[in-house]
Amino acid sequence: MPDIAILRVVSTGGETMVSFGSRLVFRYQDDDTGMRNLAIVALTDAGVAGLVVAKVFGLSAPYVSRIRGEARRSGAQGLVKRRGRPRKLSDRQVAMARRLACEGSTHATIAKRFGVARSVISDLLAKSDPVPAQEALGLAAVGEGVEDNTADAMPLEDMAPGARVVNKVKVVDPPAETQSGEEIGTVGLARIGVGEHPSRYAGAALLYPYLSMVAASDIFSTLVGGPARRYDDLSVLSSAVMGFALGIDTVEGSKHLRRADAGALVGVSALPELRTLRARLSALADDSDPLALQRAFAKATLAADPSMSPVYYVDDHFVAYTGARPVAKGYNTKRRHAESGRDDTLVCDVRGRAVVFASSEPSGLSATMPSVLAQLREVVGPDQPIMLGFDRGGSYPKAFTACRDAGMDWITYRRGKLAPVTARVTRSWAMRGERRVVVHVAAEVIDIAGYGQARQLTLFERGEPVLQVLTSDMKATGAALLAWLRGRWSIENLFKYASEHNGIDSISSYLVDIGPDNRRVDNPERKKLRARVRDAESTLAAAERALGRQNDARLGDVEEYLATIRTLRDDVTIAKDELDEARQALKGIPAKVLVTELDPSAKRAKLRIERRGLQMVCRLLAFNAEAWLAEHFEAYLSDPNEYRAIMRNLLHLPGSFSYGHKTITVMLERPDTPRVARALELLVEELNNASSPCLLGDRRPLVYQVAGAA
Repeated sequence: MPDIAILRVVSTGGETMVSFGSRLVFRYQDDDTGMRNLAIVALTDAGVAGLVVAKVFGLSAPYVSRIRGEARRSGAQGLVKRRGRPRKLSDRQVAMARRLACEGSTHATIAKRFGVARSVISDLLAKSDPVPAQEALGLAAVGEGVEDNTADAMPLEDMAPGARVVNKVKVVDPPAETQSGEEIGTVGLARIGVGEHPSRYAGAALLYPYLSMVAASDIFSTLVGGPARRYDDLSVLSSAVMGFALGIDTVEGSKHLRRADAGALVGVSALPELRTLRARLSALADDSDPLALQRAFAKATLAADPSMSPVYYVDDHFVAYTGARPVAKGYNTKRRHAESGRDDTLVCDVRGRAVVFASSEPSGLSATMPSVLAQLREVVGPDQPIMLGFDRGGSYPKAFTACRDAGMDWITYRRGKLAPVTARVTRSWAMRGERRVVVHVAAEVIDIAGYGQARQLTLFERGEPVLQVLTSDMKATGAALLAWLRGRWSIENLFKYASEHNGIDSISSYLVDIGPDNRRVDNPERKKLRARVRDAESTLAAAERALGRQNDARLGDVEEYLATIRTLRDDVTIAKDELDEARQALKGIPAKVLVTELDPSAKRAKLRIERRGLQMVCRLLAFNAEAWLAEHFEAYLSDPNEYRAIMRNLLHLPGSFSYGHKTITVMLERPDTPRVARALELLVEELNNASSPCLLGDRRPLVYQVAGAA
């Protein structure tokens, strides 16, 4: 081995050269730590002492020893320590991910293929453009084997997207979430072909007869959203409807459902993941008219299952907003104070089925009700009679006039204290179901300022007036009118059940439009001037009272008396002058001004209705479907107090779906309670005989069966 004087390390021009005597044995860049460590390991393996090598390279002996130890344990990889977080994907896998994204694969599918998080793929593709798609190669052979992501037997440019090397044979993988026994009807979509699929939500399939009755597939088909990579639009919308029917409050609640079980319910291999469902619903909503969709469903409902009564109920429902944007405030009747939010104005029929709705800033029923009257008239028809019932929140001449202009009768409670009764009390009766109801009422015609003549009904109990009702109907009996108004509890029940079980209280989207606050509010300057007028009036009244008391006082010293009278008269004159000045200053001051006139920087946020509106349509559709199914179920159960709760529980009844080539069989587990099981059997028999329901987007009819049925 040469002497230490022969071993040299020279650095020049950015390069380091290691030589033995006249022979150059290593050359590398100064910053190439790997080559330096390789030279150290090679020299020590050649017999050069570690102390000598450390001295020549300017390192410590322990550091040289660690380098040799890493080389023994990890080979060449141990010579260079990679700094920072290790890479999730190799260059080859990155290229493959880019190519798959260009072919239309979702980020979730690509991430599952490479075993990484979806955010890794999203960040990767955001930093680089996808590889242009090439024409896919045909399927050469299908076999089984172990996937080799690092195989180089086939060049990347010769492999079709999704291909892998198995014994030198190309095998194209099916989509990541496709299971055995399924077929893909359209490339990239997760529709189920044939096969047996268990589901813990099989009972919710009983809602499909109603959805078929109202032609939900045809109505939803009018929506146009983003590109359908795996889930078509109808499967996304049916996932939302069934999710709300199963009791999730928001779209985020879908992550608590079993994806495979819920997917079998809507005809896909697995329910869309939350990020997919949220994004696709948003894309569908952005270019939609939710109010027109709801009108279409209402027309179909009333055409297939008409309401036998002309009475409809309208009311406001406050939805609180908990964000930080300057959203308008309204009165929350649940919490008994004002807070930010918006109002939903809903109309339902006497059976409690939601008909139309509108959404606006909180402003009171009398202001929001006119917006739904035109929708209701369009749904019911131009010639059909309508009796609109509402509570005291709409009992104003403005609302009465709007109803009259829309060609509708109305009935509501009178606001304030009971008015004097001048009419004679008579006995009136009406039929409620099979029961005859008798009441004592006094009917009279009164004049309402700003509206005109209306009929006033006063209900008497034990000889005392307890309630007064106003209506535009001059012909119906008092008992019938009171019964119609009492039926307003159907809309209160709608709010109760739809809030608890279908999530209509959810905001759904926090997107807002922020602009100048152009509301008209009370003018503070006018308030100050009116306070000045009131003070002047009080001062004048006090001065006049003082003068009157002095005039009535016992006569004393005449000079003193006259001086006091002159002073008091001067006070009255001064008070009159101040009052005249205050009244003159009040003239021309508007009672209302724009908020921006008071504060030019005032802003106001308006919540967008599209995204929440589409979800509202899906929620009300789920509510109406459950109500329709519960009515048919009650005909066999005969339990008016519990039939809705029992039916809601049956929606979670486990079972299985047998997807065949021509039909889809829904096998439901038999309920434990005999009377419920018997009622369910009869309901299933009715559904099978009366209709041919289908999944949304699937033409194969559903056939219902109950396990263990005779």
